[in-house]
Amino acid sequence: MAEQTLRIGIIGGGSIVRQRHMPGLKAIEGVEVAAVCNRHYQSTRDFAEEFGIERRADRWQDILAMDDIDIVWIGTTPYLHCPIVLAALEAGKHVFCQSRMCMNLDEARRMAAAAATHPDRHVRFCPPPMGMGGDRVMRRLLQERIVGDLRQVFLSSANGMLLDPEFPLHWRLDQELSGQNVLTVGIYLEVLDRWLGRTSAITAVNRSWTPTRIHSYTRQATAAELPESVNLIVELANGAIGVYLFNGVSGHAPTDHLAVWGTKGTIVYDFNNDETQERIEAGGLEGKGLESVEISEQERRAWTVEADFIRLVRTGEPGDSILPDIQAGVRYMTLLDAIYRSAATGRRIEIPAGYKPDE
Repeated sequence: MAEQTLRIGIIGGGSIVRQRHMPGLKAIEGVEVAAVCNRHYQSTRDFAEEFGIERRADRWQDILAMDDIDIVWIGTTPYLHCPIVLAALEAGKHVFCQSRMCMNLDEARRMAAAAATHPDRHVRFCPPPMGMGGDRVMRRLLQERIVGDLRQVFLSSANGMLLDPEFPLHWRLDQELSGQNVLTVGIYLEVLDRWLGRTSAITAVNRSWTPTRIHSYTRQATAAELPESVNLIVELANGAIGVYLFNGVSGHAPTDHLAVWGTKGTIVYDFNNDETQERIEAGGLEGKGLESVEISEQERRAWTVEADFIRLVRTGEPGDSILPDIQAGVRYMTLLDAIYRSAATGRRIEIPAGYKPDE
């Protein structure tokens, strides 16, 4: 017996939706992308014509008013994530939302409270591709305790993009559109939360050197309020100490990488090795040093984000997916909030072990 067709309404059909999500959705039997709403009429029409979508909405609210739409697929910038998610849940829709979760912790808590009142509706966020390929291997190595007890963690995610003062203020650098989301901070906090467990405290130093940039939309000089460099001392609940460096002011920076040091050994994860995209090395304190760890085809995690979410909606079972849920989103928005509070006050900020949406 054929499964009932699930109809999806796209709100914000940008490059990621075009390049990643649409091919994945088109490949799933019993799924129809039935409507689309973009920021402008022309981009809505272009998207609809490219993918053969008949219904085109002028306002995102019109998508939610369509009774036959089962899933709202959000690809907008973060400033619209919270209002659309809240309204979509109220309209009885399942929701898939592009990363990052929302603008700030207050919005994250509101989204969590709304999701709790609609337990029969699924809300998930897009996982980052960073660390996806070797996710199963990394978690296995840590579970097997090949490094022993964790002692130190080092993460570097840097490039020289913002060294040029003429580099424009695009939406990822615009606080009004992105909120507290900055650089790759939220991405890696999410990945490391999955691998290393809970963060118990953060101390942050943020810096910027270019006070204004030309806005990519308005072409006007605009205050560049998000930091160009985020530097963290992170205390993990397992007792390890982390140093996490994020910036856009490092020319000739090495590729993004993570080092995990323990009482028995070391793991190094290169997130974008030129040859293999992702590379893991590990070694004990006794022996030949670091050796390459194979990411076999059986353990390599492929991009199955769209199929994972559709399976969740149909069966209620997440399976082996790493789609972040509301709780995961609130955790990394809690850490982002702590980073900004620490940077503003110079204080170490403790992170509560749990959270309540109304805290």
